[in-house]
Amino acid sequence: MESHDDMSRSFGVAADLYQAGRPEYPVEAVAWMLEPAGANARVVDVGAGTGKLTRAVLATKPESVTAVDPDPLMLAKLHAVLPDIPVLEGTAENLPLDDNSADAVVLGQAWHWVDPVAGSREIGRVLRPGGVLGLIWNIRDARVDWVARMSEIMHNSNAEEMIASGGPHVAAPFTQVESRSWEWTREMTREDLLSMARSRSYVITAEPHERARIEAGLAELFDEVGAVGSVSVALPYVTTAFRAV
Repeated sequence: MESHDDMSRSFGVAADLYQAGRPEYPVEAVAWMLEPAGANARVVDVGAGTGKLTRAVLATKPESVTAVDPDPLMLAKLHAVLPDIPVLEGTAENLPLDDNSADAVVLGQAWHWVDPVAGSREIGRVLRPGGVLGLIWNIRDARVDWVARMSEIMHNSNAEEMIASGGPHVAAPFTQVESRSWEWTREMTREDLLSMARSRSYVITAEPHERARIEAGLAELFDEVGAVGSVSVALPYVTTAFRAV
Protein backbone atom coordinates (compact mmCIF):
# COMPACT_ATOMS: atom_id res chain seq x y z
CA MET A 1 0.00 0.00 0.00
CA GLU A 2 1.45 3.36 -1.02
CA SER A 3 1.82 6.11 1.59
CA HIS A 4 -0.34 9.24 1.64
CA ASP A 5 2.66 11.28 0.47
CA ASP A 6 3.47 8.86 -2.36
CA MET A 7 -0.15 9.01 -3.54
CA SER A 8 -0.25 12.81 -3.34
CA ARG A 9 2.79 13.03 -5.66
CA SER A 10 1.78 10.24 -8.03
CA PHE A 11 -0.07 12.29 -10.63
CA GLY A 12 2.83 13.50 -12.77
CA VAL A 13 3.33 10.12 -14.44
CA ALA A 14 -0.34 10.29 -15.49
CA ALA A 15 -0.44 13.97 -16.45
CA ASP A 16 -1.92 13.32 -19.91
CA LEU A 17 -4.63 11.07 -18.44
CA TYR A 18 -5.34 13.68 -15.76
CA GLN A 19 -5.74 16.39 -18.37
CA ALA A 20 -8.03 14.23 -20.52
CA GLY A 21 -10.07 12.55 -17.81
CA ARG A 22 -10.62 15.14 -15.11
CA PRO A 23 -13.45 17.67 -15.46
CA GLU A 24 -13.10 21.43 -15.66
CA TYR A 25 -14.47 23.58 -12.82
CA PRO A 26 -17.69 25.57 -13.24
CA VAL A 27 -16.61 29.19 -13.60
CA GLU A 28 -19.54 30.39 -11.46
CA ALA A 29 -18.28 28.26 -8.56
CA VAL A 30 -14.77 29.66 -8.89
CA ALA A 31 -16.12 33.24 -9.12
CA TRP A 32 -18.09 32.71 -5.90
CA MET A 33 -15.01 31.30 -4.18
CA LEU A 34 -12.92 34.34 -5.18
CA GLU A 35 -15.60 36.96 -4.48
CA PRO A 36 -14.17 38.15 -1.11
CA ALA A 37 -10.81 38.85 -2.77
CA GLY A 38 -12.35 41.67 -4.82
CA ALA A 39 -11.76 42.70 -8.41
CA ASN A 40 -8.31 42.39 -10.00
CA ALA A 41 -7.15 39.88 -7.40
CA ARG A 42 -3.67 38.36 -7.31
CA VAL A 43 -4.46 34.64 -7.19
CA VAL A 44 -2.19 31.68 -6.38
CA ASP A 45 -3.37 28.23 -7.52
CA VAL A 46 -1.72 25.65 -5.25
CA GLY A 47 -1.63 22.04 -6.35
CA ALA A 48 -2.34 23.45 -9.79
CA GLY A 49 -1.61 20.20 -11.63
CA THR A 50 -2.29 20.53 -15.35
CA GLY A 51 -4.13 23.83 -14.90
CA LYS A 52 -7.77 22.74 -14.61
CA LEU A 53 -8.53 25.29 -11.87
CA THR A 54 -6.04 27.81 -13.27
CA ARG A 55 -8.12 28.12 -16.45
CA ALA A 56 -11.32 28.72 -14.47
CA VAL A 57 -9.55 31.36 -12.37
CA LEU A 58 -8.36 33.11 -15.54
CA ALA A 59 -11.98 33.29 -16.73
CA THR A 60 -12.75 35.51 -13.70
CA LYS A 61 -10.21 38.05 -15.05
CA PRO A 62 -7.87 38.40 -12.06
CA GLU A 63 -4.92 40.76 -12.01
CA SER A 64 -2.51 37.84 -11.98
CA VAL A 65 -2.35 34.07 -11.46
CA THR A 66 0.61 32.03 -10.24
CA ALA A 67 0.58 28.22 -10.37
CA VAL A 68 2.30 26.16 -7.66
CA ASP A 69 2.67 22.36 -7.62
CA PRO A 70 5.18 19.92 -6.12
CA ASP A 71 5.39 17.86 -9.33
CA PRO A 72 7.51 19.27 -12.19
CA LEU A 73 5.81 16.92 -14.67
CA MET A 74 2.41 18.43 -13.88
CA LEU A 75 3.81 21.96 -14.07
CA ALA A 76 5.36 21.16 -17.47
CA LYS A 77 1.94 20.11 -18.74
CA LEU A 78 0.39 23.32 -17.38
CA HIS A 79 3.15 25.47 -18.88
CA ALA A 80 2.62 23.85 -22.29
CA VAL A 81 -1.02 24.96 -22.42
CA LEU A 82 -0.70 28.19 -20.36
CA PRO A 83 2.77 29.50 -21.21
CA ASP A 84 2.13 32.98 -19.79
CA ILE A 85 1.35 31.72 -16.27
CA PRO A 86 4.31 31.72 -13.84
CA VAL A 87 4.90 28.22 -12.41
CA LEU A 88 6.69 27.43 -9.16
CA GLU A 89 7.48 24.18 -7.37
CA GLY A 90 6.08 24.13 -3.86
CA THR A 91 3.36 22.90 -1.55
CA ALA A 92 0.65 24.50 0.59
CA GLU A 93 2.88 23.95 3.61
CA ASN A 94 5.94 25.52 1.95
CA LEU A 95 5.11 28.24 -0.58
CA PRO A 96 7.93 30.00 -2.51
CA LEU A 97 6.13 33.35 -2.15
CA ASP A 98 6.54 36.54 -0.13
CA ASP A 99 4.45 37.58 2.87
CA ASN A 100 1.22 39.44 2.01
CA SER A 101 1.79 38.85 -1.71
CA ALA A 102 -1.60 37.40 -2.72
CA ASP A 103 -5.28 38.30 -2.46
CA ALA A 104 -6.46 34.69 -2.84
CA VAL A 105 -4.97 31.22 -2.58
CA VAL A 106 -7.04 28.43 -4.14
CA LEU A 107 -6.72 24.65 -4.21
CA GLY A 108 -8.67 22.36 -6.54
CA GLN A 109 -8.92 18.65 -5.65
CA ALA A 110 -5.93 19.20 -3.36
CA TRP A 111 -6.66 20.19 0.26
CA HIS A 112 -7.14 16.53 1.27
CA TRP A 113 -3.40 16.09 0.62
CA VAL A 114 -2.50 19.05 2.87
CA ASP A 115 -1.66 19.20 6.58
CA PRO A 116 -4.49 21.61 7.49
CA VAL A 117 -2.66 23.30 10.36
CA ALA A 118 0.66 23.85 8.55
CA GLY A 119 -1.09 24.65 5.27
CA SER A 120 -3.44 27.19 6.84
CA ARG A 121 -0.57 28.90 8.63
CA GLU A 122 1.59 29.13 5.49
CA ILE A 123 -1.27 30.34 3.28
CA GLY A 124 -2.14 32.92 5.95
CA ARG A 125 1.42 34.19 5.71
CA VAL A 126 1.20 34.65 1.94
CA LEU A 127 -2.25 36.28 1.93
CA ARG A 128 -2.78 39.96 2.60
CA PRO A 129 -5.05 40.78 5.56
CA GLY A 130 -8.59 40.00 4.43
CA GLY A 131 -7.39 37.64 1.70
CA VAL A 132 -9.35 34.48 0.89
CA LEU A 133 -8.54 30.79 0.98
CA GLY A 134 -10.66 28.91 -1.58
CA LEU A 135 -11.05 25.13 -1.73
CA ILE A 136 -13.01 23.32 -4.43
CA TRP A 137 -13.79 19.75 -5.48
CA ASN A 138 -15.60 18.14 -8.39
CA ILE A 139 -17.15 14.98 -6.92
CA ARG A 140 -19.10 12.40 -8.93
CA ASP A 141 -22.71 12.29 -7.75
CA ALA A 142 -22.94 8.87 -6.08
CA ARG A 143 -26.69 9.32 -5.48
CA VAL A 144 -26.96 7.89 -9.01
CA ASP A 145 -26.72 4.09 -8.84
CA TRP A 146 -24.24 3.42 -11.64
CA VAL A 147 -21.99 6.23 -10.41
CA ALA A 148 -21.98 4.73 -6.90
CA ARG A 149 -21.04 1.36 -8.41
CA MET A 150 -18.21 2.98 -10.39
CA SER A 151 -16.85 4.54 -7.21
CA GLU A 152 -16.96 1.17 -5.44
CA ILE A 153 -15.00 -0.44 -8.27
CA MET A 154 -12.38 2.35 -8.38
CA HIS A 155 -12.17 2.77 -4.58
CA ASN A 156 -13.39 5.97 -2.94
CA SER A 157 -10.88 8.82 -3.08
CA ASN A 158 -9.36 10.63 -0.11
CA ALA A 159 -11.37 13.69 -1.14
CA GLU A 160 -14.67 11.82 -1.16
CA GLU A 161 -13.96 10.31 2.24
CA MET A 162 -12.92 13.68 3.69
CA ILE A 163 -16.05 15.49 2.50
CA ALA A 164 -18.29 12.62 3.60
CA SER A 165 -16.79 12.90 7.10
CA GLY A 166 -17.62 16.61 7.39
CA GLY A 167 -14.45 18.16 5.98
CA PRO A 168 -12.59 20.10 4.87
CA HIS A 169 -11.04 21.50 8.03
CA VAL A 170 -8.93 24.66 8.15
CA ALA A 171 -6.93 26.17 11.00
CA ALA A 172 -5.68 29.57 12.18
CA PRO A 173 -5.66 32.26 10.90
CA PHE A 174 -8.89 31.11 9.21
CA THR A 175 -12.08 30.56 11.16
CA GLN A 176 -15.52 30.54 9.58
CA VAL A 177 -15.81 28.53 6.35
CA GLU A 178 -18.65 29.17 3.88
CA SER A 179 -19.67 26.65 1.24
CA ARG A 180 -21.91 26.29 -1.81
CA SER A 181 -22.59 23.47 -4.26
CA TRP A 182 -23.45 23.25 -7.95
CA GLU A 183 -24.90 20.20 -9.73
CA TRP A 184 -24.07 19.54 -13.39
CA THR A 185 -23.33 16.75 -15.85
CA ARG A 186 -20.44 15.97 -18.15
CA GLU A 187 -20.80 13.97 -21.36
CA MET A 188 -18.09 11.30 -21.43
CA THR A 189 -17.18 8.49 -23.79
CA ARG A 190 -15.81 5.17 -22.58
CA GLU A 191 -12.26 6.41 -23.25
CA ASP A 192 -12.93 9.60 -21.25
CA LEU A 193 -14.25 7.53 -18.34
CA LEU A 194 -11.22 5.26 -18.44
CA SER A 195 -8.86 8.24 -18.53
CA MET A 196 -10.62 9.66 -15.48
CA ALA A 197 -10.30 6.36 -13.61
CA ARG A 198 -6.67 5.85 -14.60
CA SER A 199 -5.76 9.37 -13.39
CA ARG A 200 -6.78 8.62 -9.79
CA SER A 201 -4.00 8.19 -7.25
CA TYR A 202 -5.37 4.87 -5.98
CA VAL A 203 -5.32 3.41 -9.49
CA ILE A 204 -1.94 4.93 -10.43
CA THR A 205 -0.27 3.41 -7.35
CA ALA A 206 -2.22 0.10 -7.30
CA GLU A 207 -0.52 -3.26 -7.75
CA PRO A 208 -1.01 -4.81 -11.22
CA HIS A 209 -3.56 -7.37 -10.02
CA GLU A 210 -5.65 -4.66 -8.34
CA ARG A 211 -5.48 -2.44 -11.41
CA ALA A 212 -6.63 -5.39 -13.55
CA ARG A 213 -9.59 -5.96 -11.20
CA ILE A 214 -10.59 -2.31 -11.51
CA GLU A 215 -10.30 -2.30 -15.31
CA ALA A 216 -12.39 -5.47 -15.62
CA GLY A 217 -15.09 -4.11 -13.30
CA LEU A 218 -15.24 -0.81 -15.16
CA ALA A 219 -15.45 -2.54 -18.55
CA GLU A 220 -18.45 -4.55 -17.38
CA LEU A 221 -20.16 -1.47 -15.93
CA PHE A 222 -19.54 0.69 -19.01
CA ASP A 223 -20.98 -2.03 -21.24
CA GLU A 224 -24.07 -2.07 -19.04
CA VAL A 225 -24.66 1.70 -19.14
CA GLY A 226 -24.01 1.93 -22.89
CA ALA A 227 -20.64 3.72 -22.86
CA VAL A 228 -19.43 1.78 -25.90
CA GLY A 229 -17.20 3.11 -28.68
CA SER A 230 -17.93 6.78 -29.31
CA VAL A 231 -21.27 6.76 -27.47
CA SER A 232 -21.20 9.13 -24.51
CA VAL A 233 -23.03 9.01 -21.19
CA ALA A 234 -23.87 11.87 -18.83
CA LEU A 235 -21.74 11.62 -15.69
CA PRO A 236 -23.34 13.72 -12.93
CA TYR A 237 -21.11 15.85 -10.72
CA VAL A 238 -21.53 17.97 -7.62
CA THR A 239 -18.99 20.78 -7.36
CA THR A 240 -18.59 22.08 -3.82
CA ALA A 241 -16.60 25.23 -3.11
CA PHE A 242 -15.45 26.52 0.26
CA ARG A 243 -14.05 29.92 1.18
CA ALA A 244 -12.51 31.35 4.34
CA VAL A 245 -11.27 34.91 4.84
